[in-house]
Formats: sequence, C-alpha cells, structure tokens
Amino acid sequence: MKTLRLIFTFFIASSILISCSDDSNSPQTPNTTRQFGIFKVLDDNTTIEMDGTIGSSALNDFNALVASFPNITKINIKNCDGSSDDTVNLQLSEKVHQKGINIHLMDNGEIASGGVDFFLAGIQRTKGSNTRIGVHAWAAGENTTATDFPVGHANHLPYINYYVSVGFTQQQAEAFYYFTINAAPASGIHWMTAAEIAQYNIVTQ
Repeated sequence: MKTLRLIFTFFIASSILISCSDDSNSPQTPNTTRQFGIFKVLDDNTTIEMDGTIGSSALNDFNALVASFPNITKINIKNCDGSSDDTVNLQLSEKVHQKGINIHLMDNGEIASGGVDFFLAGIQRTKGSNTRIGVHAWAAGENTTATDFPVGHANHLPYINYYVSVGFTQQQAEAFYYFTINAAPASGIHWMTAAEIAQYNIVTQ
C-alpha cells in the first residue's frame, strides 16, 4: 500500500508540474509593442507617429493601439498618400475625432486624397514647414469617378456628411468636397495653395 501511495503521489505531482509548464495556462506576457500598422506610439505614451497608406486593417490597428495606450492625445503625420479603403478611412477618422485627438502634419510631411480626410478629423489641426496637401476626385473602379454624378447625388453624401461630423458646417463641407473632386481627376493630384488651405479651413491655427 505504501508503494502504491508513493507512485500515486508522484503521478499527481508530475501532473501538476506539466500543467504549470503548459503555456496555454500560464499568464500572458503583456503586449509591449508600440507599432500598430502605420501607427507608432512614441515614448510619452500620448503621441502617435503615423506614416503610410490607410488600408483595410487601419481601424483594427488603431483600436488595438488605444486599447493598450488609452491616453493618446495627438497624432503626428509624417506622410499619408491616401487610403485604399475609403469606408474604413472614414470610420477611422470619425473615431479619431470622437476621441478628441489633435493632428499635426510634420515638417516636410505630405498628405493626399484620403490622407487629407483623415487629417480633418483632428480637433486641432496644425502643420509644420514645407508641407504638401493634395486633393483629387475619388474613383470607383476604372470607369466611374466622382464627377460622373451630379451635385447632390447620394454618392457624394458620405464625404459631405463626414466633414460635417468633424465640425464643418453644411456649407463648408459641400464647398470643400466639390472643390476637391473638381480640382484634379482621380488619376491626378492638386496641391493646395496657402490661400486654399485657409479658405477651406484645413488647419485650425
């Protein structure tokens, strides 16, 4: 009986050791990454540096970022040439605005197309020196572009409504939107002048 008890005790102890060494049951190592797609959290834990095209994963990346770093107050954009998914871009931009985040376009930085829409999400919007802000008409496929639709068409509303949601008046939203789609074709780009940037309230100060 004593021998059986020792064997049984050894079996239980071994099972406990195996269980404790199983990674699936051990505490997870905290996520210490600071890079979330095109977003990078700086050492102050309140500022994001953004660099790249806004793609389909951008909203999920941003959600993961703010889950780990909930005190973000500012986004510094190095470069953003646009978005490959306009729906995600507008959803992401609205979330940034709702969280009360300021956005700054860094010295020598560039934003274009959907990158400009994202920039407008900032509560305060500032820019450094030697920056470029580019706009053009959107396209849906190879044969359809924004200017194919008359003023007031439903296909224009997602963008106009977005501008209103980030603080533009209806009149300002419509004026800027129709300016962008007529400034350059989808295959081109119009770099806004200082006068146009002021006229359409691109920066807040």
